[in-house]
Amino acid sequence: MTTTVTAAVAPSTGEPLEVRELQLDDPRPDEVRVRLVATGVCHTDAIVRDGIYPTPLPAVLGHEGAGVVEAVGDAITTVTVGDHVVLSAAYCGHCRRCRAGQMAYCENLMAEDFGGRRRDGSTALSCDEGPVSSHFFGQSAFATYANVVETSVIKVDPSAPLEKLAPLGCGLQTGAGAVLNELRPEPGTSLVVFGVGAVGSAAIMAARVAGCTTVIAVDLHDSRLELAEELGATHSINSGAGDVVEEITKITHGAGVDFALDTTAVPAVLRQAAAVLGIRGTLALVGAAKPGTEVPFEIGASLVKGWTFKTIVQGSSVPQVFIPRLVELWEQGRFPFDKLIRTYSLQDINTAFADSANGSTVKPVVVF
Repeated sequence: MTTTVTAAVAPSTGEPLEVRELQLDDPRPDEVRVRLVATGVCHTDAIVRDGIYPTPLPAVLGHEGAGVVEAVGDAITTVTVGDHVVLSAAYCGHCRRCRAGQMAYCENLMAEDFGGRRRDGSTALSCDEGPVSSHFFGQSAFATYANVVETSVIKVDPSAPLEKLAPLGCGLQTGAGAVLNELRPEPGTSLVVFGVGAVGSAAIMAARVAGCTTVIAVDLHDSRLELAEELGATHSINSGAGDVVEEITKITHGAGVDFALDTTAVPAVLRQAAAVLGIRGTLALVGAAKPGTEVPFEIGASLVKGWTFKTIVQGSSVPQVFIPRLVELWEQGRFPFDKLIRTYSLQDINTAFADSANGSTVKPVVVF
C-alpha cells in the first residue's frame, strides 16, 4: 500500500527542483513515518542538486527535517507515535567508528546518506515514470511525509516549535558542534570564523557559549556581519574591503588566534585562516568542496608554530545527544539561532535556494 505525498524533486543535474505528487511506500520495521512540519535548506542540498556529490537523480533531497511521528516500524524502540522529532544524518550504527560513538565519521557514510536507496536497494518513493531516489541522509525531507531510518530520528521537547528546530539537523549542528565538540576552546581564548552563513553563525553562538572572549566574524556581506555581532562576535571584518590577515593581526595584537574555522572551503580563504593562527593554533574546515580541491600551506616559517589542520564532519556530534542540548540552549536564550531563519512555502523552494546562494537569507526553512 502506498501513500500520496507532495515533494520537491531534483529532476536532473543543475535543474530547479520540481514540486510533484509521488507515492511513498509503507515504512519498514526499522523505519519511522514522519509528517514533516518544516525542513531547512542546506548548502549540501544544492551541491547534490548540482552533481558535486553522487546521489542518483531524480531524488527528493532535504536533510534538516522536523515533524511528528505518525507510525513506527516493529523494530523501533526510541520514539512512539505523536513524538516531536528533528531529523539528522543517518549512520550505520555497526562500523568501528559508530561503535566508538563517532557517528559523524561512519565508515558507511556515503552509502547511508548519499546512496539514494535503502540497504536492500529499494527506494521509498516512486512516480508513474519510475523510482525516485529517497532516504537522502536517511530521510528525504523535502516532502510532506517521509519514511526515516531510526538513526536519523531525534526526539525533542514537544513544547519547542518544530518550524524553528528543523535547521538543527545539519548546518547549525555542524557549526556549533565544530566548536563545542571538536575544538573545545577554553574560556578566554580567541576564535575567527570565515563565512558567517548558517554554519558560521552557529559557530559564533557556540563560541559565546564556550566563553571565548575574542570572536571574529569574516564575510563578504555586511548584513551577515551585523547579525554575527548581534549573535556574539566581538569583531567583524568584510573580506572584500581590506587585508583580512592584517586586520586580525591588529585585533590579536600580533599573537594570532587560537582557533580558526573555515566554512567556505575556498582555497584562498583557507590560506588566510592558516596565516592568522597563533602558536599551537588549530584550523578546522567544515565547508564542502568539490573532490580534488587542493590548498597550499606555507610550511617553512610556520613550522615553529606547531599548528594543526583538521576537517570536521557534522560537528563531530552524536545527534541524539547534541541536538537536544542545542534545543535547551535555545530555550535558555543562549543559542538564538531563530534569528537566522526565513520561512518559505514548498512551492517557493527554488527561491529559498536562490536566496541562500546570494546571501539575502542566512537560513531558509521550508514550512509545510
